Amino acid sequence: MKKSIHFLSLLSAFAFIFIIQGCVKDTLTSTYTSFEPVYKTKTEVLQSIKSSQPQPLSHTGKLVLYGNYIFVNEINKGVHVINNTNPSSPQNIAFINIPGNIDLALKNNMLYADIYTDMITIDINNPQNVIVKKVTNNVFPERQYSNGFIADSSRYIIDWIKHDTKEKSEINRNKNLVNTGVWMDASVYQSGANNSSSTVTGISGSMARFTIVNNYLYTVGRASLSSFNITDAANPVYENVINPGWNIETIYPLKDKLFIGSQTGMFIYSITNPSAPSFLSNFSHACFDDPVIANDQYAFVTLRAATGISECWGAAPQRNEMDIVDISNILQPSLIKVYDMEEPKGLSLDGDHLFLCDGKGGLKVYDVSDVMHIRLIEVFSNINPFDVIAYNGVAIVVAEEGISQYDYTDISNIKKISTITVNK
Repeated sequence: MKKSIHFLSLLSAFAFIFIIQGCVKDTLTSTYTSFEPVYKTKTEVLQSIKSSQPQPLSHTGKLVLYGNYIFVNEINKGVHVINNTNPSSPQNIAFINIPGNIDLALKNNMLYADIYTDMITIDINNPQNVIVKKVTNNVFPERQYSNGFIADSSRYIIDWIKHDTKEKSEINRNKNLVNTGVWMDASVYQSGANNSSSTVTGISGSMARFTIVNNYLYTVGRASLSSFNITDAANPVYENVINPGWNIETIYPLKDKLFIGSQTGMFIYSITNPSAPSFLSNFSHACFDDPVIANDQYAFVTLRAATGISECWGAAPQRNEMDIVDISNILQPSLIKVYDMEEPKGLSLDGDHLFLCDGKGGLKVYDVSDVMHIRLIEVFSNINPFDVIAYNGVAIVVAEEGISQYDYTDISNIKKISTITVNK
């Protein structure tokens, strides 16, 4: 039986509150857009996962820097492989087809990626000829769809067929109507934590839900923190899952700790026992989208006002800001400073220099040597950035316009050196 997800278009169905007396009959025309899933068997899809010719960037999301390569995912489609040996002239060299992919991490020439509710491990020794090594089933059960749709978990969705439907109906409408309700659909999350600069571990962006520390891969779902032992990189072992809270969004590693961002706060976990992270403390805030990065003394938390439907709308006024939290006492993090922003998203820290993706406000670079009086060094206002990795004098930025790179070896004279544009 075919199933479909119904999304509300601009002319959505209205639920009217009306009074019995004084009503007139009217005709309402509603236009719906629906998407019908196209399935293939898991065997068919897994056999098709290989390196193919490079594809234009379109709906990019998570970013990982791995040696001389950039891996950036195309939301729900797969992963672009970019040879970044020369950041001034990056080369899009391959595309790895992974339907349902949103997150990724890399270590020891192994790519770990979600494929709907499963995790796939791919050998990328030769990025232009990758090999599937393992599929770990049913480790990400939180993949959700709107309108109550439940996917067939025995197969993978490879595409969607779009249908537009118009419906007419007669309704009774009060001439003095004062209240209408509109059902709307939340958009799919996009979302990726600077990691160790090890030559065998990828460096992820701050919007990541996957991160690697030593021999463990950690992933966060909406209400879960999972641990995978990757001592044998080609054979990850799913060891543990705990519940750190609700509406979890990002994960960031710092030494023997994990900083987990949620819509309502930041949670800090110890990984001295790497297979079983243990809670240390938390910092609570109002309901916002929330990536976080940290150094030994401070955590930098961007809070972005929701622009779509938020599960906790109404809990507090929506604001756009960056919070600086003192974590010198890791058991009692405390807010010490708030800076107003326009639309803050991902961020990256290299020493005393903070790179912040401020959405429509552009890419901003700050000197944060004095966190109580941070200094704006530069603004690149001609892009709408989503996430950034600042490493070894080059900032790699994922934006609506594409992937741009900036040379900041001279922090007083930051220069854009390349851009791979998206196919709009």
